[in-house]
Amino acid sequence: MSKKNILLIHTGGTISMKMSAETGAVIQNEQNPLVQEKDTLAKFANIIEVEAFNLPSPHITPTEMLALRNCIHEHANKFALDGVVITHGTDTLEETAYFLDLTTRYNFPIVLTGAMRSSNELGADGIYNLVEAVRVACDSEAREKGVLVVMNDEVHQAFNITKTSTSSVNTFQSPQYGPIGLITKKMVHIHHKPVRRQYVEVEKIEKRVALLKVYAGMEADLIETVAELNYDGLVLEGLGQGNVPPAVAKSIATLLDKNMPVVLVSRCFNGIAEGVYGYEGGGKSLEERGVIFATGINGQKARLKLLIGLNQIQTPVNLKEYF
Repeated sequence: MSKKNILLIHTGGTISMKMSAETGAVIQNEQNPLVQEKDTLAKFANIIEVEAFNLPSPHITPTEMLALRNCIHEHANKFALDGVVITHGTDTLEETAYFLDLTTRYNFPIVLTGAMRSSNELGADGIYNLVEAVRVACDSEAREKGVLVVMNDEVHQAFNITKTSTSSVNTFQSPQYGPIGLITKKMVHIHHKPVRRQYVEVEKIEKRVALLKVYAGMEADLIETVAELNYDGLVLEGLGQGNVPPAVAKSIATLLDKNMPVVLVSRCFNGIAEGVYGYEGGGKSLEERGVIFATGINGQKARLKLLIGLNQIQTPVNLKEYF
C-alpha cells in the first residue's frame, strides 16, 4: 500500500520547547526539535512540512487560527492530501481545533496534537503524540470525523475536547462524551463519530466578542463596559443551567436593546445550559428577552463560534439557528 500524503504544520508550544538547565524555565528553541524527526515520521507517511509560526499558545489569536485555515487551503489546492497534522501549544489548542472545525469542510482528517512536557524533560511526550497524530491522520476511519485532537493514546473531537489539568499528560478530556477513539500499538480504533458538522465561510476576523464568567454578586457595570468598549457580542458563562444575578440581567437587557448578541453557556463542567427558571436573572426569563443559549460547548468555544458567525462573508448567520 502506498504511503499517505500528510501536511505537517508546526505552530510552536511546549511540544517544540526545552527546559533551561540554568533557570528551570521552559523556553522556546531557536530550532524546532520536531523538524529533526523526519526519518521517524517517514516510516508512516509522505510528510509535507511547514512551520507556520513559532509561538507559545497564549500568543495565538483568531488571526493565527485563520492563517492556519488558509495554510491548509493553500496546500490542499497544491497537493493530493490525505490528512493534516498540526503541532500546537496546549493552552489554546482546543480553541484552534474548534475554529478549524467550523471553518473547514474537508473529508480528510485534520489532527491537532501537543505536549505537556518539553523536548528535553524526563518523560517528554511530544514525539510520541506527534507519531500517534500522524498515524490517526493516515487512518481511513478518521475521515469525515471533523477536526480531531490526539493526545495520550486518545482521539477526541474538537467540539468536546477541553484542557482539564494544568500539568497532567492526561489533561485533554471530553466531559460527558469521552474520546471518540483509542490508539494502540497496532491500530487506530474509532468508535464514535459526530452527528453533524457546521461550516462558516470567513476571510477575515474584524468583529470582537467578549467572554465573562458570572459569579455571585456580579456587578452590572462589567456588562455595560462591553458595550462602551464597542464589542460586537458577549458570551457569558452563567450559573447552573444558565442563570445570572438580577443586576446582570438588567445590564444584559440593555445590551439586547442595542442589538448586541448575548450568548449564554453554563460555567459547570457537565450538563447543558437551557432556559428553565423564570425569576429575574433566571434562564427562562433571559431566553424570553432574546439571550441565545449555546448547548454542549464551553465559554471559550462559544466565543469563537459567535466571533466566526459575526465575521462570515455573507450576511450574518441566524444566530439562534446557528447555536
